[in-house]
Amino acid sequence: MTSRYLVLGLLAMSAATTGVSAQTAPATSTPPAAAAAAPAANLVDPAAVQALKDMGAHLRTLKRFGVSTELTGERVLADGQKLQHTATADMDVDTPSRLRIMMLSARNERELYWDGKVVTLFTPAQKYYSQIEFSGTVGELVKKLEDRYNVEVPMSDLFTWGTPAAPLDKLDSAMNAGQDFVGKDLCDHYAFRKDMIDFQIWITTGDKPLPRKIVITNRADEARPQSVTFIDWNLKPTFTDSVFKFVPPKGASKIEMVPRKTK
Repeated sequence: MTSRYLVLGLLAMSAATTGVSAQTAPATSTPPAAAAAAPAANLVDPAAVQALKDMGAHLRTLKRFGVSTELTGERVLADGQKLQHTATADMDVDTPSRLRIMMLSARNERELYWDGKVVTLFTPAQKYYSQIEFSGTVGELVKKLEDRYNVEVPMSDLFTWGTPAAPLDKLDSAMNAGQDFVGKDLCDHYAFRKDMIDFQIWITTGDKPLPRKIVITNRADEARPQSVTFIDWNLKPTFTDSVFKFVPPKGASKIEMVPRKTK
């Protein structure tokens, strides 16, 4: 059955950083000539853009932390019916150059290990693993895995916000949508639009802003499919350095990590 998928990865979207239009002012009886002379309203609230910058700057200060994400995405069938699916990811991060991710959905289970020298991708069900050598930062690793090997890292934006890889100067609109609780955390709610993508984010209030919820809507599809991601943070993790080193389990087989085909 033919189907259309919402792209769930945020990396490409955050490089363009999306937005929702600001509230429209009520209609007035301004004469047509005066209305024509009035300047166009600025739909980009600088304070909303600054909130993303402040959050990104704070993310770049984090050194050793854990992150858990739960994503609900939508698949749109040819007749317009939408089907939801879920996926989770647990990350242990020791910046700038160590990472472990455990990714799980009903369709797939994958593990990623990086000890600063060797990157390992492991599929427990098949007991296959692939390895490449890599040195650099977590953000650089995320980009290489996607660009060269077509491997998407969950919530890769966590490693690009606050860097030149996430420019914020081409938004169609940006607004502060108020406040909401995500779990027990009071968050500022912001909405952005860029081209045919709407992007909402809930950021914790205070001087240590962290993203707690993200919603992406694909307006290019008339069904408006969405992805919703909840993010939980552990800023005092107890993991040891050994979690970043992959030890092949008994019976595991090593296979080649094949680069993506270039056009």
